[in-house]
Amino acid sequence: MNIQVLYFAKLREKLGVSAETLDLPDGAAMVAMLLDVLRARGGVWTEALAAGGSFRVAVNQELAEMTMPLEDGDEVAIFPPVTGG
Repeated sequence: MNIQVLYFAKLREKLGVSAETLDLPDGAAMVAMLLDVLRARGGVWTEALAAGGSFRVAVNQELAEMTMPLEDGDEVAIFPPVTGG
């Protein structure tokens, strides 16, 4: 299953990548599992995407819960929370 992953703002800077296409292993069919795959890279990936960390996830431009299923061709955006004033 191929997923397009986009990283924004501080996450993009910290991870050193703005976008990538991932071929997820069988069974990685939810947002939480995608994050597990990314954290398994270790180092800054584990730190930046730690469970309970300060980031949000959107799938196909809609905010997503960790349990949201993923499908082939989905676009997943990972970004820090946005504040306004």
